[in-house]
Amino acid sequence: MGRRRKGREINGVLLLDKPQDISSNDALQKVRRMFNASKAGHTGALDPLATGMLPICLGEATKFSQFLLDSDKRYRVIARLGQRTDTSDAHGEVIQERPVIFSQQALDDALESFRGETLQVPSMYSALKHQGKPLYEYARKGIEVEREARPITVYELQFIRWEGDELELEIHCSKGTYIRTIIDDLGEKLHCGAHVIFLRRLEVADYPKEKMVTLEQLKTMIEHAQLQEEDPFISLDALLLPMDTAVAHFPVVNLTSVIASYLKLGQPVRVNHQINEGEWLRVTEGEEDTFIGLATIKDGLVAPKRLVVDYSAQNNT
Repeated sequence: MGRRRKGREINGVLLLDKPQDISSNDALQKVRRMFNASKAGHTGALDPLATGMLPICLGEATKFSQFLLDSDKRYRVIARLGQRTDTSDAHGEVIQERPVIFSQQALDDALESFRGETLQVPSMYSALKHQGKPLYEYARKGIEVEREARPITVYELQFIRWEGDELELEIHCSKGTYIRTIIDDLGEKLHCGAHVIFLRRLEVADYPKEKMVTLEQLKTMIEHAQLQEEDPFISLDALLLPMDTAVAHFPVVNLTSVIASYLKLGQPVRVNHQINEGEWLRVTEGEEDTFIGLATIKDGLVAPKRLVVDYSAQNNT
């Protein structure tokens, strides 16, 4: 007999508006406790300095969080010109100060160099792993690790304003792009140095920003429900987006309950489809189009890869 899981078996995606000065993991744990969820995971850390959209996957949705890690992001950033810091943001120590002397044309040319496909060397203060440890652990000990430049894409880089020593931009970019590194590199191109003083993630994939909620809003909802002697989970659970929104960009195939039963046992099944070999696809079941997981096409068959576990059905057996 398996161990009983602690917490509720609640599945879905919460769009948290992460506050400043707490880590993404701290924010995740607060949400997990508020929902009393058995399992939770976030989809790409935001620096403590940063605010904005942090999709948090609860329950079985954690199986699909990787696909949000791989999605495009949009940010609003304000840079402080004239100062370079060791972390490339305001939490670091100033290591160099230089006068801010450049023209608008020089700024436009520098910004243009970041648009499109480029290579970026990750910051030593990133969470990328080296020999099992995040780079920032080495950086805090004064150890420099050689990093390979990685391909990134900046789809859009909008100039918002330049006032004195502040520069504001909006950046739509691919996965793995470090905004702090863009700002640091930009400061070097302008020969004055720069670091991030404000960073807000506006969008992740196609998730609607109007669906974001703050920790304070969640806390208020819980307190209100308790005052009314109501179940707070009724209003909290209503905030969750379906777990398959994390993989909504994949093509879908619908199975009958009979065929789906074989897939749930781990068996590839034959259905009519026009999907290429090796591609991911969403799998739904029955007339209700109930999402049951992800599969790939292997030898022309629909082969299960990441399936949703129905714990309520297990508990009823």
